[in-house]
Amino acid sequence: MIRMDHTPPGGWVGAGLGIGLAAVGRPAYINAGRAADLGDRRGVAELRARTEAVLDAAYTAGIRYVDTARSYGRAEEFLAGWLAAHPEIDDVEIGSKWGYRYVGDWRLDAGVHEIKEHSPAAFTEQSARTRALLGDRLGVYHVHSATLETGVLTDTALHRALARLRDTGVRIGVSTSGAVQADTVRRALEVHVDGAPLFTSIQSTWNVLEPSVGPALAEAAAAGASVIVKEAVANGRLAPGGQDGTPGARRAAELAAGLEVPADQLAIAAALAQPWAGRVLSGAVDPAQLASNVAARDLALPAAVLDELPELAEPPADYWRARSERAWA
Repeated sequence: MIRMDHTPPGGWVGAGLGIGLAAVGRPAYINAGRAADLGDRRGVAELRARTEAVLDAAYTAGIRYVDTARSYGRAEEFLAGWLAAHPEIDDVEIGSKWGYRYVGDWRLDAGVHEIKEHSPAAFTEQSARTRALLGDRLGVYHVHSATLETGVLTDTALHRALARLRDTGVRIGVSTSGAVQADTVRRALEVHVDGAPLFTSIQSTWNVLEPSVGPALAEAAAAGASVIVKEAVANGRLAPGGQDGTPGARRAAELAAGLEVPADQLAIAAALAQPWAGRVLSGAVDPAQLASNVAARDLALPAAVLDELPELAEPPADYWRARSERAWA
């Protein structure tokens, strides 16, 4: 049961945080620790219940931004059901993404879990499905993992279609991944339709192991775009028990231990400390993980720790190569 009258001590504890549904809307994902977190409890009904529990906890904690995507299995459907069950909730902003299709057929051993397509036809099909589920609750719609190579940033017919959605009041954006995501962010900021910027929400991977997009995100924020940080805990590498022995992850755990907090709190507090970060997404799969993530909101990192964080960064190419090799589990 959501406590509608709950106001956390000190105000809106979830300010600056959002909740992402990538890890709860489908049975397999690349995050570390899923065997311990989910075990074999991955049926549709079980993940629906888990999603609802996470959303309940997020709302109670003051979080008012929810991130989902067409490719997150049945996450949009689960979210739509949660919203329908709580008609009293009218202050949550919903962001979703199009550009990938989930094809994993609810199997852990699927050879392919998602397929990328950034065509106008894919946008037309997927946006219709998203609107059928989320209706006018949809506030932000991102191109999922936009890159220079897919042509999504130069396709004028697609831009015109996106602008029609923009003109209904939905903010249009891009999410980015990869070693050159800074180039994607900057190119996206250049796209205008009818004299107005098209992409005014930028969702990018930033964490202390891969902070290379930071200067581009600062430029985006200065240009008036909303900036959302995803993968702040590096797909579990910066969460308790997820350290993989690499120097940066190991040192992050040591710094967290020195502050007497779990590694996820250090990682999320570092993201929240960036002046350009409008939202930082939690990818929690249960209320306990969410509570730890939310606690990062009150963690003020000492100057000495902030000064050391840049030394944890890995070469972007190495980071993304290792990420691409992570198994879906």
